[in-house]
Amino acid sequence: MCGILGSVGPPPTLPSDEALRGAILALRHRGPDAEGMFRSGHAVLGHTRLRVIDLSEAGSQPMRNERGTIWVTYNGEIYNHRALRAELSARGHRFRSRCDTEVLVYGYEEWGDELPQRLDGMFAFAIWDEPRQRLVLCRDRAGEKPLYYHHDPATGVLRFASEIKALFPLGTPATIRPQGLPFLLSFGYLPAPHTLYEGIEQLPPGCMLIVEPGRPPRMRRYWQARFAQEPSATLSTVAREQVRYLMTEAVRSRLESDVPLGAFLSGGIDSSIIISILGRILHRPVKTFSIGFADEPRFDETRFARAVADSCGTEHTELIVSPQTLDLARLTEELVWLHDGPFGDSSAIPTYIVARLAREHVTVALTGDGGDELFCGYPRLIAAEAAERVPRTLLQALGMLASRLPGGASERSLWSRGLRFLVAAALPLPERVARWNALFLADLPQLLRPEWHERLELGEPLSFQESVFAAHPEGSPLGRVLQHNFVTYLPYDLLIKVDRTAMGHGLETRTPFLAVDLIEYASSLPDGYRRQGMHMKRVLLDAFADVLPPEVHRRGKMGFGVPLGSWFRQTLRSYIADHLAPGARIYEYLQQTAVRRYLEQHLDRVADHSHRLWALLTLEVWLRALPRWSARPC
Repeated sequence: MCGILGSVGPPPTLPSDEALRGAILALRHRGPDAEGMFRSGHAVLGHTRLRVIDLSEAGSQPMRNERGTIWVTYNGEIYNHRALRAELSARGHRFRSRCDTEVLVYGYEEWGDELPQRLDGMFAFAIWDEPRQRLVLCRDRAGEKPLYYHHDPATGVLRFASEIKALFPLGTPATIRPQGLPFLLSFGYLPAPHTLYEGIEQLPPGCMLIVEPGRPPRMRRYWQARFAQEPSATLSTVAREQVRYLMTEAVRSRLESDVPLGAFLSGGIDSSIIISILGRILHRPVKTFSIGFADEPRFDETRFARAVADSCGTEHTELIVSPQTLDLARLTEELVWLHDGPFGDSSAIPTYIVARLAREHVTVALTGDGGDELFCGYPRLIAAEAAERVPRTLLQALGMLASRLPGGASERSLWSRGLRFLVAAALPLPERVARWNALFLADLPQLLRPEWHERLELGEPLSFQESVFAAHPEGSPLGRVLQHNFVTYLPYDLLIKVDRTAMGHGLETRTPFLAVDLIEYASSLPDGYRRQGMHMKRVLLDAFADVLPPEVHRRGKMGFGVPLGSWFRQTLRSYIADHLAPGARIYEYLQQTAVRRYLEQHLDRVADHSHRLWALLTLEVWLRALPRWSARPC
């Protein structure tokens, strides 16, 4: 796991060695063990290394082929690299290390732009083809590893990096792009290619960007997930066995490491399954890590994690945190820096804490991310399907009634969830799903200052959601919602959060549920294999029924969150009040009366606006910090 960066263009436009070192320093947290540079007439590449496989200098990057004509800087793990190595060796290539990196340079020589289709893994890489003066940027299928770039058509310069902050020392200005605000305020994340920085874009998952002399950069998609369109089927023994086999092989392939390896253990179904598989493969205690919250039972999963740890005999480490043990103000600012800006998912807080805990003991950790996306683990997915079966007129009447009722002081309550369901249930499927997932989608006109209404496209977030559904117009509602969730929430919220918080501590995370064979098989299953009534993850639970403790097997979805609502009313009350007070930077874009109304309603327990307030807080923290990032991005 590493950080990558570089720049290609006419020689006078290339960054100096000092600028390149500044960019490398900005990514030092991603690769604290080593760093490297490569420079040619029209390209510079940089790399920060976290040593995981082949700890010797032979694994250093940027790495070249035998003749020094092909160079790569790479972030990630290629889990099938041994099979690819054997194939490439048979073709005459001589490997100098045990690293998976070498299969990229030799694989590009043999297969060119078809290389990504042969890879099973998480990756973001840049290949510089010196004879052809050609740059290839590539990102993995699901979007586990990030990649950002800035192209200046006037000069022909293209800069890229694992994180946006590394682009600033290379010469890209840190200029706000307000057009990204409607996405951030609507969903808490920005889908590719959008960012909040002028001229900086993110490469979408499953895509390549090819830069060649005399031509504008061109995008190529090499992979797209396709979810099944069959509404129901009888669950078969073959499906259970295949899911268990593929899941086991996905875990097995992610165990190669020359440094200590462990796993996150939340006590949920997905991480528990991974722990049970690890115990059977390794035949030794696995290091597992979980956190809980003192005096907050609604957010504490530690008893479930302990049940799994006891059942599997893991070497378990548990940390109970409270507002008194955390510097929440400093943590908020650290998370904004790691994310290169504001973000709406407050579960980054516990993810950051458990990653920090794990890094004290291991360098690699397996996670259960992706299981909900493949096997239907979110109640909102079933809710979207259920709403299709109720007459529109009835849903409209219930929605009007629900919109007049108070939401309550906790958004996790059954009352609040029921109201959210009813208010949007009668809308068309794309808008219904968008409203359920939204922070301020319907409130954007009231939230943004009037002078921004014409300058920003307030309808663009909803149009984006509709375009995702329009790309897959056929099939069952559940299949379409799963498809939408896989290409929106998974890469742009969940995986970004895990990458930033873990790599902020130099911790590599691996996600068995996102093995390509498992994705393609699970996405081909009929709806009836994923849910039966309100029972979710049906085939996954059946496949591993014999290894899960009963209390874990039958528990519902909880979510990895923090008691943010109470923190804003108590520990963080003065901090958020100060950041949203009159004179705050956000009021250049947002209406003060609207923001203050959300804050006062929350503090007075009239409503739970914790997630909305978190997004606004991180936006303000970012706006305050950005001038310092521009001047000293490291």
